[in-house]
Amino acid sequence: MFKNKKIKIDPNMTDTLIGEGSLFEGKIKSEAGIRVEGQINGDIDCAGDITIGEKGIARSHINARNVIVAGQVLGNVAARGKLTIKATGQLRGNLSALELSIESGGIFQGSSKMDFKDAPAVEEKIAPREPEASIPAASGDEAVAVLKTW
Repeated sequence: MFKNKKIKIDPNMTDTLIGEGSLFEGKIKSEAGIRVEGQINGDIDCAGDITIGEKGIARSHINARNVIVAGQVLGNVAARGKLTIKATGQLRGNLSALELSIESGGIFQGSSKMDFKDAPAVEEKIAPREPEASIPAASGDEAVAVLKTW
């Protein structure tokens, strides 16, 4: 009668909304996107994208693919892709991301770490130094002449 179908969740879709006037306390984990227009107190772990709306407040450590902050985030953010702080956004905490964008008026207070995606190994080759030509010692009058031309 009922078939056991596994529905693949699209991380590009927002399926969880914490609406304005709502308060969520606790850890939330999602395979799809999350939008916060209310308040959340607790960690967020998301395979998709997270958007903190203009009136949203997240007292959270956030781990997601892409993060857009238009409201307030008090906590650390780890974005596997891009972190965008909008003009109305505030991030007070540390961040780690592949890409970072802060619009004029956006506030970021913390330290940032830019990650690399498939970064090639950097091999620094230092060219051997040429030996410096030795300058013969000059007599007193020649030394003054050399200094004057310098």
